Amino acid sequence: MLQKTFSLNRSIFSVKSFSCIKKYSTAANQQQKPSAFMVFNRETKRIQRDRSSIDIEESRKVDYLKDEIAYRMVDRLLDIKRKFNTIVDLGSGCGHIIKHVDKDVMKKLIMCDISSKMLERDKDINYEVDVERIVVDEELLPFDDNSLEAVLSNLSLHWVNDLPGAMIQIRKSLKPDGVFIASILGGDTLFELRTSFQLAESEREGGISPRVSPMTNTRDIGSLLSRAGFNLTTIDTDDIVVNYPSMFELIQDLRSMGESNAVLTRRPFLKRDTLLSASAIYKELYGNPDGSVPATFQIIYMIGWKPDVSQPKPLSRGSGQVSLKETLKGGDGKSNKSNDN
Repeated sequence: MLQKTFSLNRSIFSVKSFSCIKKYSTAANQQQKPSAFMVFNRETKRIQRDRSSIDIEESRKVDYLKDEIAYRMVDRLLDIKRKFNTIVDLGSGCGHIIKHVDKDVMKKLIMCDISSKMLERDKDINYEVDVERIVVDEELLPFDDNSLEAVLSNLSLHWVNDLPGAMIQIRKSLKPDGVFIASILGGDTLFELRTSFQLAESEREGGISPRVSPMTNTRDIGSLLSRAGFNLTTIDTDDIVVNYPSMFELIQDLRSMGESNAVLTRRPFLKRDTLLSASAIYKELYGNPDGSVPATFQIIYMIGWKPDVSQPKPLSRGSGQVSLKETLKGGDGKSNKSNDN
């Protein structure tokens, strides 16, 4: 596994900054049968996303994270040397991918989201690429088999209950040699917030509850893509750290993004003293010298291709015509002879 460390400074708000750690890996193909498990309340998630779009100006202020990840996804799309006619943006939200594409990349983008209000937030903005907006549940795709050239999904699929099933639907909807590029929040996302709530609830209430939604681990994504039937799968991750004045600004931004907790077994209320205790623990354990607190967002990027006969395949075992042993032996001989001279 290759690991690349770098830093990124952006003037989004005066109190927020980014730092990133980037990792790369490739996944081997494994075929397994998908299964469904209910974790999230999809109706609750739709309501949260609807509510987050009511205040348009406040909603636009918190686009900084999804806009940044959308830019990085489009950068991956540009590595594919082909021009697309139509691309589907699954879980598009208010429109983050569309901000970074032009006619040289595609002719049309179909924005799909479970929230009609999110889709309509920026409907009056004109883009270089033609846009179509459709209300779609990521768990029930309406597209015909072999009908799409490419599917993108930016920070949306981590709210899907049956992730393998959703990936299978995406693969079926793609044309042969079609590409699927997605980003989701990984398991280390908001570990500071999760730990602070667990410690505070354990101290104040004698137990813990799921205040931060469970998320997929990086090591599982390769298996999920393979179960869905994708070829040539690639995975890489970014750890993005955003600094906030306190835990309360972080929670407010998550709410404005439509990224609040939607776990079925979540508790419907939180005591005031527990909340204040969590904030104090957060600052004590993770606080920065300037008084701000960091929030880590682990972003997992994935790329998979629908199988096609035109794709490169490994040669069958034993078909090689050149002996590696003899090649290396000949190289050593030449090297020794030159040293003797």
